[in-house]
Amino acid sequence: MNAPTGAAKPLPDKTPLTHKDLRLLVIGALLPVFIGSMDNTILATALPTIGRDLNDVHNLPWLITIFLLASTACMPLYGKIADIHGRRPTLRVAIVIHLVGAMICALSSSMVMLIFGRIVQGIGAAGLTSIPVVVLGDVAAPKERGKYSAYFAVTYTTAGALGPALGGFLSDYLHWTAIFWLALPLDLLALFVTSRLLRRLPRYERPHRLDLIGALLIVVATVSFMLGLNLAGASDAWTSAPILLLFATAAAVAGLFVRRLVTAPEPLIPLAILKHPIVRWATIANGVGWSAIAGLNIFLPIYLQTVVGMSPTDAGLSPIVLMVSLNVSAGIGGQVLCRVTHYKALPTAGLMVSIGAVILLGLWADQLTPLTFQVLLLLIGAGFGPTPSMSSVVVQNVVERHQFGVASGTMNFSRNLFSTILIAILGALDWPRHRRSRRAPAASLPARCRRAAPRPPTHSDACSMRSPPALRLRSLLLL
Repeated sequence: MNAPTGAAKPLPDKTPLTHKDLRLLVIGALLPVFIGSMDNTILATALPTIGRDLNDVHNLPWLITIFLLASTACMPLYGKIADIHGRRPTLRVAIVIHLVGAMICALSSSMVMLIFGRIVQGIGAAGLTSIPVVVLGDVAAPKERGKYSAYFAVTYTTAGALGPALGGFLSDYLHWTAIFWLALPLDLLALFVTSRLLRRLPRYERPHRLDLIGALLIVVATVSFMLGLNLAGASDAWTSAPILLLFATAAAVAGLFVRRLVTAPEPLIPLAILKHPIVRWATIANGVGWSAIAGLNIFLPIYLQTVVGMSPTDAGLSPIVLMVSLNVSAGIGGQVLCRVTHYKALPTAGLMVSIGAVILLGLWADQLTPLTFQVLLLLIGAGFGPTPSMSSVVVQNVVERHQFGVASGTMNFSRNLFSTILIAILGALDWPRHRRSRRAPAASLPARCRRAAPRPPTHSDACSMRSPPALRLRSLLLL
């Protein structure tokens, strides 16, 4: 760990990787991604049930926010540790941590214990979703990285889409604790798969050292900032002393972290990576785009369930069109990126389409027909699809191989940071409104919904009813 910094040298391989070896490595890397991504959204439709069972509705947003907070704070550490100790052992440790967190959640009898379990889960999930990106960069040639990055995007978004539906089904027909019991066999399977299939992963000497001071500073800064965002507007005013203290602490510690980046012998995130314009802009584009997708995945099912009155299962199915279109677009985009020279044109055009669809959704959500609503979700997903592959490929192509871990960790950290900021702000602004809307009498609903009161609202009713200001605000913030 304390060896001097130097260039990474590949250790001699007995035999080159065959196509079968490469396929097995990809499978072994993507299963942890599936588990970690599904944990981001699987609780969205189960939150009301959990709140009623534990008799604590006020702290429900913490179950999502604290998970993202823990995973966000730990992502840069996993990238650096993977560069030092190797991808496979670091990934296995992350899986074990996630498994322990799932057990704590499954056995929880109070909201405090459940939140603690989500913290442990988040720490493990940080490695599940960040290290596999490094693995794919290790085994794929630069020209083929677009295709394999598309596999990652498809897996990540598929799991995110299945999460709300699966969580709603389990909480409807079994019990909300089944969500966490399900994680146990999945984690054990991932541990077995990574132990067996990643044995052929190319190994490199990594003469790095972990900057523990820098790691502590970035964790404290991230946690302070996210706590301030989550508490502001919910339990405390934005200008209250505790909130201002948290934000001041975050700013001061972030300043110390920046200073540490300049003065440390080997900083947690090398300055050369941060200064590179390609890395900088690709990271921003990737982070902002994923935050919009995460916001829709989490808040659209919650809105449809708590305000409209849809069942957890039906509400969980609402983002399916968005995710399917994103997956198809990501797969096509990854193949195209492997065959073209000017790879910026496709993601740029796609983002313009996605931005246009979000503008329409934000301005006229209360006037859209069900079909138009679904078409806009389709355009948002299809437009954003090529961006993750392009971002990952260009970053890995401009950094040294021995810095793949820290570069990918920086991208994933930014992605989760943007997502956590968005979710924390929307949770603080909209969650009280959702609770009030749920208690509102039927007379406050549109006439068409009042006439349909004896039956549960369908997805068509949910999409065509007039939206409250919260949905309009959410759409504009996602833009």
